[in-house]
Amino acid sequence: MHSETRSREFYILAFFFTLFVLFLYGPLTTIFILSFQGPSGGLTFPMNGMSLHWFSNLFEQQAVGDFGGSFRRSMILGLMTTVITVVVSLLAGLAFRRKFRGSMLLFYLAISSLVVPSILISLGIGLFFQVLGIRPAWWSSGLGAHLTWTLPFGVLIMFAVFNRFSPVYEEAARDLGANAWQTFRHVLLPMIAPSLIGVGLFGFTLSYDEFARTLMAAGTFNTLPLEIYGMTTNVTTPVLYALGTVTSVFSFLVIIAALTAIIVLGRRRAHVG
Repeated sequence: MHSETRSREFYILAFFFTLFVLFLYGPLTTIFILSFQGPSGGLTFPMNGMSLHWFSNLFEQQAVGDFGGSFRRSMILGLMTTVITVVVSLLAGLAFRRKFRGSMLLFYLAISSLVVPSILISLGIGLFFQVLGIRPAWWSSGLGAHLTWTLPFGVLIMFAVFNRFSPVYEEAARDLGANAWQTFRHVLLPMIAPSLIGVGLFGFTLSYDEFARTLMAAGTFNTLPLEIYGMTTNVTTPVLYALGTVTSVFSFLVIIAALTAIIVLGRRRAHVG
C-alpha cells in the first residue's frame, strides 16, 4: 500500500498550530477549572474540593463589583452597536456600489480609526463630550467609541460582499417588473443576509469585550470588561473565575446562534433555488 509522507513544512505548521491552540484555550481552560473550586478554595492550584459555590455567589451581594449591572450594560451596548453597525454598513455598501465624487476620501476617513490607538480614541471622545458640557456615559460617548471600532470592519466586510455580488439578479428582477424596494426585499436582502449576520456577530463581539475604547468614555458606570479589570485588584476569590466562565459560555452561545442562523438561511436559500 502507498503510504503518504508528510513534508517538513507540515510538521512546522502543526507545531505552531498546537502552540496557537494552547495559548488560546489554555488560559480559558484554567479559568474554567478553577471556577469549580470548593467554598474554601483559592485562586490557584491545587484545588480544594469541587462545587458550584462560586457560581451561586455571583448572584449574591458583593463587597466590590456590580456583576449584574455591568453585564446588562454590556449587553445593551453590544446590541445597540450591533444594530447600528449592520444598518450603516449595509447602507454604505449599497452607496459605494456606484462611484461618486469624494468616495475614496470618505472611505479612508471611515477606516482611519483602525490605525489610531484605541486609548487615544477613548480619551478624545471623553474630552469632546466634556467640552460640549455633556457627561460621558456608556450609552452615549461609550456607544460612539465602540462604533469607531465596529463600523470600519462592518463597512469593509460589506464592500467585499458587494464587490463579488453579480448585479444580474437585480436586473432580472427589474425586467420582471419589480421596483427598487421589491428588488432589495426579495432578491438582494436574502442573498446577503448571512453576511449581515456575520457583520452583526462581529459588531457584538467587538463591543461586548472592548476595554481600551471604553475606558475613558464609559462615564460613571462600568461595562463588564471594565468591571472585571477593576475586580482583578480587589476580588481574591474564585468568583472572578466563575464570572469569566459564565461570560465565555455566553459568548460561545452567541456565536453558535449566529452560525445556526447562517446555516438555516443558507439551506432555505438553496431550497428556494
